[in-house]
Amino acid sequence: MTGPYARLAELGHELPEVVPPVASYLPAVQSGQHVYISGQLPMAEGKLLATGKVGADVSADQAKELAQQCALNALAVINSLVGLENVVRIVKLTGFVASAPGFTGQPGVINGASDFFGAVFGEAGRHARSAVGVAELPLGAPVEVEVIVEVTA
Repeated sequence: MTGPYARLAELGHELPEVVPPVASYLPAVQSGQHVYISGQLPMAEGKLLATGKVGADVSADQAKELAQQCALNALAVINSLVGLENVVRIVKLTGFVASAPGFTGQPGVINGASDFFGAVFGEAGRHARSAVGVAELPLGAPVEVEVIVEVTA
């Protein structure tokens, strides 16, 4: 078995339901051969998995796992719009980390999402990236991830 669905299964994951938007936006928009995925929070089964600031309330290791959940939620959105089999490459990932004062480990936290995309898509999962520390995120989430994906025409 090969392909992103098989790799997800090998990694022990199933695609979740798409998390409904928490405000006035779409989960994703396709424009030409690119899909722009709105910011994904670490939600599972309709609930935020953690709240608080990374480096105070949430450890960097826990935040890294939460970033992976954000990436998994992004895959659910991609799958619902175009199907994972149509992903050519993950182009850009922007990760936001609600950071306690003095916390500078944002890149390591967002590696949770980056490494997950690499595990699912191989070389096509490697991407450009920004990892940004912020004061607050929606609903008090510690991490948020947005993604741009190239898909087949």
